[in-house]
Amino acid sequence: MSKVKLQAPATEMLLLLEELAVFSAPGPGVTRLLYTPEWKGAQHFLQEKMAAAGLETRMDGVGNVYGRLPGREAHDKVILTGSHIDTVVHGGKYDGAYGVAAAITALGYLRETCGQPRRTLEAVSFCEEEGSRFPLTFWGSGHVTGHYDGGEAADCADRDGMTLRAAMAACGYPASGAAALREDIGAYVELHIEQGIVLERAAQQIGVVQAIAGQRRYTARVGGAANHAGTTPMGLRRDALAGAAEMLLWLERAAQDAGDPLVATAGRLETYPGTPNVIPGEVRFTLDIRHSEAGMLEQFCQAAAAACGGIARRRGLTFALEETLATAPAPMDRELAERLEQLCSEQGLTHHRMVSGAGHDAQLFAPRCPAAMLFVPSRGGVSHAPEEYSSPEELAAGLNILTALLYELAYL
Repeated sequence: MSKVKLQAPATEMLLLLEELAVFSAPGPGVTRLLYTPEWKGAQHFLQEKMAAAGLETRMDGVGNVYGRLPGREAHDKVILTGSHIDTVVHGGKYDGAYGVAAAITALGYLRETCGQPRRTLEAVSFCEEEGSRFPLTFWGSGHVTGHYDGGEAADCADRDGMTLRAAMAACGYPASGAAALREDIGAYVELHIEQGIVLERAAQQIGVVQAIAGQRRYTARVGGAANHAGTTPMGLRRDALAGAAEMLLWLERAAQDAGDPLVATAGRLETYPGTPNVIPGEVRFTLDIRHSEAGMLEQFCQAAAAACGGIARRRGLTFALEETLATAPAPMDRELAERLEQLCSEQGLTHHRMVSGAGHDAQLFAPRCPAAMLFVPSRGGVSHAPEEYSSPEELAAGLNILTALLYELAYL
């Protein structure tokens, strides 16, 4: 256990967050999409900040930026910490960026205060996590962990038709990101804003993540018969929208009955032909279902498919379900999570065990090395919006817990 009193300079981290937010496309909030000028400027700016903090910097083949504090025991694996710097369109300035700014601040402080560590520490700014420009996520950490090999860049295109490969080339990166793969990472720690309202409602200062929820996404199609809205009796209709509405109400009730941490959402609904005086003949809607336990996630998804199919048959409709995304739940390392709780107690900070319903880079590392994740509260639970906010005191508390854990992992 550490006897060293560590107090990383939160003012430096807060200033870095403000400086980073300037790298944004015009419009409200922060818009910093992968391989755009704003993104490129931000990554080079962070590389300069890492160097100014006394870290050895490099950028890999897909644009991930690293700042290294070399350890005396070179044979030991690296302790990696950080997050991503890409944003959603008109997002906030804390999502992802907070973890990067905290990582740089913590490593710079440890270098200056404690000297060279036993084990190498690295801060990372992943090039992408959100999937806001291209229809894939975790492009940065996905290369580091072997989830991607670079071949995906050829056919993946943004809304303007530019392929990921072309966007990489325009930023000066090779067509393949295979060089980004890392086999030397011994642990990964990610600090993040919660992006939810659990901590604020519970009046807790730190969230210690136990697992990142697995996720299934589907596109559902309900087929009926389009017909005249005025001349078709109610008892003779095959209304695809009425059937879809019953399915979505079933989904809401079933998710409520299942209880936390299961969540289920229908985020998009489209009707065809979509005119006021025609009974909808077809409806398409999306489903997003999440749970931290693989068995419970699978069980609920199967029940939802069966229930929707039964509703369709009873109404004389057709029903088809296409899976578009499947990610497994990612448990965080138990020992690291317990140590985070102990550090909170030692520093007099309240903490709360929780599941992350949102996806994070940490979930890609969890199958490969011990991974830990901690949250600080988000005001009103708002994220992915300009109103995203965490107080300086909350951000500083997270920084101090991160710094203490990194000290124990790298110096003791």
